[in-house]
Amino acid sequence: MSLNFFDSLQNFETPFPHAVSPKALNPDDAEKILHWFETSAPWKLVEESFYEQYEFSLKDVTAPFDIAPLLSKESLQHLTLLVEKWFCASLSDKVDVTAHKLVPGQTIRIHNDFIPGQETHRVLIQFNRGWKDENGGMLMLFGSMNPTDIKKVYRPAHNSGVAFEISKKSLHAVSTIHDGERFTLVFSFFEK
Repeated sequence: MSLNFFDSLQNFETPFPHAVSPKALNPDDAEKILHWFETSAPWKLVEESFYEQYEFSLKDVTAPFDIAPLLSKESLQHLTLLVEKWFCASLSDKVDVTAHKLVPGQTIRIHNDFIPGQETHRVLIQFNRGWKDENGGMLMLFGSMNPTDIKKVYRPAHNSGVAFEISKKSLHAVSTIHDGERFTLVFSFFEK
């Protein structure tokens, strides 16, 4: 498993600090993760006020041997250093890693993930089989809670990544899935 996270990163300040990359991991590693997610990952349905999705925490499971290095202490430290650099932040050693799966009919409504004293930065890596616009599942960034105030839209292309700073302004949502399965690996970081 490669420790090389994120090639060709672009940083943006609008509508809130975030960064995107068309290639988050080595392609072979991304394929291994997608295969696990599609075949034997322990998905559980979670329903909350603003979303319904399948998910699990990677600290609660034993990842397959060929994926485990991605979750090693060294890999998470490397990614933490990158996030610190991208956002000029000072982060603790704590990193939560979860996996999410959205299927047709599921959506995530506008929210900001901001909880005082909780995570301050997040990295998302997308996995799927040839996502098309008509599949839905777009990551949308907003300037306000108004659903028409969309500032940026990102297709969940396979092995792409998005990182963002969590604050009251980090309003985002995922449009309804119409076809296919949209998998996301979510890394959450905490300020010191």
